[in-house]
Amino acid sequence: MARQHLGQPETQEKFSMSTSVDLSNGPLTGLRILDLTSVVLGPLATQILGDYGAEVIKVESLEGDLMRSNGVNLSPSMSSIYLSINRNKQSLAIDLKTPAGKEVLRQLIPRVDALVHNMRVSAIDKLGFGYDEVVKLNPQIVYCAATGFDQDGPDRDRPAFDDIIQAACGLASVNSLERERPDYISTLVADKTTGMALVNAVLAAMLAKERTGQGQYVEVPMLETMVAFTLVEHMGGLTRNPATEKAGYSRVLGGGRQPSPTRDGFIAMLPYTNHHWESFFKDAGKETLGQSLGVSNRVTRNANIKGLYAALHDITATKTTAEWLAICDRLDIPATPIYAMEELPTHPQLQAVGLFEDTVHPDVGAIRYVRPPVKFSKTPAKVRHQAHRLGQDNMAILTELGYSPEHIDALRQQGAIPQND
Repeated sequence: MARQHLGQPETQEKFSMSTSVDLSNGPLTGLRILDLTSVVLGPLATQILGDYGAEVIKVESLEGDLMRSNGVNLSPSMSSIYLSINRNKQSLAIDLKTPAGKEVLRQLIPRVDALVHNMRVSAIDKLGFGYDEVVKLNPQIVYCAATGFDQDGPDRDRPAFDDIIQAACGLASVNSLERERPDYISTLVADKTTGMALVNAVLAAMLAKERTGQGQYVEVPMLETMVAFTLVEHMGGLTRNPATEKAGYSRVLGGGRQPSPTRDGFIAMLPYTNHHWESFFKDAGKETLGQSLGVSNRVTRNANIKGLYAALHDITATKTTAEWLAICDRLDIPATPIYAMEELPTHPQLQAVGLFEDTVHPDVGAIRYVRPPVKFSKTPAKVRHQAHRLGQDNMAILTELGYSPEHIDALRQQGAIPQND
């Protein structure tokens, strides 16, 4: 069952919270988030919240987040992936399996507005930081758990990673098209999509808290989120119960939704409306062919989707990519060249808006990164600092909690924090 806490709101002590907040660092300035996430899903979500101005304290084990070593290793414990999803956070390295490490976290919990984790619920309960225990320390907290599977179901304790969820939610099957085997999409789409849902969930719960003064337990399950995501266009015949037809959106599954061949490569071209298709076939001198394929009516067009795209590809193969881009611009048909990832920094649109920025990371050296893409006219999202090295903020956070130098040294001796933080 979903966890609930019905206690009355109480005033909690916060770090440097003020009734008059300067929002020049982003719309979430003044919000403090305790981040117990790792890998990709959770860290992406908490980075976005940090980009929007929230103060994020990332709690890591003494070994650090697994992603510190995945991707291109730019320096020890600082990989390309870690840099991409952990900026605008403080790093607190503590061993939550030690009594002293647990006590540090207990001291932090009353001083934050939200706690976010993506551990299995049974694991965080065992550590002593499940919702029922945390809410005793901070009755107003927004406690957000990103889980693999909805905790009301039989799979609630199963481990979940992007590959597993892509397979379980139908995406691997959808991505097979008409090939012999299912396949994963070549990006961590389940992690990143659920991460975006996690951002929305935290913001919605914080808005409710602002209105009512009460926090709550929030669960964002990967499987259920991705099933909802996948079936938006693919619900098809499942919409009726019992189903009358197969699931799936024919335009996407018909095999034609692919880059179109040109005389010198490929182009992404999408005639979409009746007018687009009619204009395309007329301009190509194939108006009669277009009529035979029913391009003037969406229903008949979809019924002939395979033949339609086969005809499209035959026609596009007769001209160069540049010629087709000019034609599509003239006919107002959506089109773009195919860009490799290595070419994105030189994409004219991305260069014009400055999506890629350069800086010098104190531990890595010169790096390029992608700035926050969302724009706020009055409270801009910002990159205040790049990802911190493991435990970089231990001293500052522990001192703010009231730990003396002697007490901090005792934590080192007890193995609760790194020896060299």
